Amino acid sequence: MLTSTLFPKSFASDNHAGVHPAVLAAIAEANAGDAPAYGADPWTQAMEDAFRSRFGTHARAYAMFNGTGANVVGLGLVLRPYDSVLCPATAHINTHECGAAERVLGAKLIPLPTDDGKITVDDVREHLSVVGNTQYAQPRVISVSQVTECGTVYTAAELAELAEFAHAHGLFLHLDGSRLANAAAELGCPMRALTTDVGVDLLSFGGTKNGAMGAEALVVLRPELDAPTLFLRKQGMQLASKMRFVSAQLTALLTDDLWRENAAHANAMAHRLADGVADLPGVSFRYPVQSNAVFPALPEKAIAELQQRYLFHTWDASENVVRWMTAFDTTPEHVDTFVADIRAVVRSGS
Repeated sequence: MLTSTLFPKSFASDNHAGVHPAVLAAIAEANAGDAPAYGADPWTQAMEDAFRSRFGTHARAYAMFNGTGANVVGLGLVLRPYDSVLCPATAHINTHECGAAERVLGAKLIPLPTDDGKITVDDVREHLSVVGNTQYAQPRVISVSQVTECGTVYTAAELAELAEFAHAHGLFLHLDGSRLANAAAELGCPMRALTTDVGVDLLSFGGTKNGAMGAEALVVLRPELDAPTLFLRKQGMQLASKMRFVSAQLTALLTDDLWRENAAHANAMAHRLADGVADLPGVSFRYPVQSNAVFPALPEKAIAELQQRYLFHTWDASENVVRWMTAFDTTPEHVDTFVADIRAVVRSGS
């Protein structure tokens, strides 16, 4: 059996975590005999029912391989070749998807500067002066991430304001929900309170960061947008042949609120980690801890020493800001060991 012994526990990404046992069990259960391909199976039907129960009877969910695919297919439902997407400069679609939306859809992304990864109506309003001007790509979609790439969370009121503004100006609101579960867990609300109930038009739902082996979904919340989805998913290379194995993972996360349990635990471990180092000299936080992400500024020498023993990323080298991520399988012991090492390293250099 191959195991990793180089690092005691990764704090680089929740993508580094393993698979939740309930998800593995669901995959094994789906592996019983033959089943029709391409989603014509009972596991996919169960997945679709599970999403309707969480997001509303009108919601339509489509299993996808990855978040980039879900974002591209979703945006493809509403974008025309001359359109643009207004999004935070830090947005995943702008920074970490290799220009997929622009390459595949031919649309332009307009990155908006933010202090905390969140955009407001005022940030968007100034970019609408080009509407109707044939010299400019036409604003069509506002895209936000929940949780943001800075670990911050939009409240329901903030999302509702964006949605109302978008619809009043003929725009759509897209939500990259790779960590939607973490946001809902942090705010203590159902996921539909941050999507369906506030006017989000379509979203990508993240499973992989929340205990799945590899499963995301596109959720369409406006039925009139849904007709092309099956075709765009196929063209976008996101149609799984043995879809039952992807669908079963998503259903497992949505069963008995496992999604919430996993996300709430990951968030709690991030708060525990931040609390454990908050009093250290030379340590400050770039953003508030509102999910499973911590962005501390550390002494430069401490970063180098800690990265010899732990996996985590540097966020802003100019200000010595790093990013620590926790996951559903991060334990209090993992955190406490890391905190003890951080404290020892920082104090030895002070």
